[in-house]
Amino acid sequence: MQYYYRQSRPQIPPVTLNIIIINTLIFLATLINEDFMIGTFGLFYPTSRFFRWWQPITHMFMHGGFWHIFFNMYALFIFGIAVERTIGSRKFLLFYFLCGLGAAALHTGVQAIRVASYMNQMAEGVSTAATAYGRLKMIPTVGASGAVYGVLLSYAFLYPQNRLMLIFPPISLPAKWMVTIFLAIELLIGVTGTADRVAHFAHLGGALVGWLLMRYWRKKGTLYNQGW
Repeated sequence: MQYYYRQSRPQIPPVTLNIIIINTLIFLATLINEDFMIGTFGLFYPTSRFFRWWQPITHMFMHGGFWHIFFNMYALFIFGIAVERTIGSRKFLLFYFLCGLGAAALHTGVQAIRVASYMNQMAEGVSTAATAYGRLKMIPTVGASGAVYGVLLSYAFLYPQNRLMLIFPPISLPAKWMVTIFLAIELLIGVTGTADRVAHFAHLGGALVGWLLMRYWRKKGTLYNQGW
């Protein structure tokens, strides 16, 4: 008698898989009716007439174009699988959403600082301040990047010596240094405002919450997978 064993293919963990599926479906819906989807589910500043209470959550499932969602989901696929398998699906689900909320919180906090500056300028009679304030309230923030940066940070936290390679330039570095460089660049660009259409502080907010959660779970001794 002969026995045949069928080797199963490695499966994508459920949370990572479902987040990618949901993001893809919502992106397709956005292609059908972009104005409604972005206007309803993108994140607006709290004093904007377009702000809704659910937007701090829904904005992390919205994307502004193909390459935006492609790179976010590709990074989630590469790093999310490893992180979810290491810490467990239930914890990873909580981790992902908290990182996304942290991204929204820091981004909105930085916007509040800008709003205070605009208010002061308007009081001083600066004519362009009112226009800048009005524009800030009209621009939505979309994307999973904040949550994904949290996942990227967690990968470097769990596997600091694993080497990552950039496509261009073709540089290979340990994960802890690669992520540190990424975050330093985000901070530099965010402070200098050289890429105004990118929410750099949202990326930093997601990474910060990811780092705090990793440290907290490690200190409690509950960092690693203990079942679903």
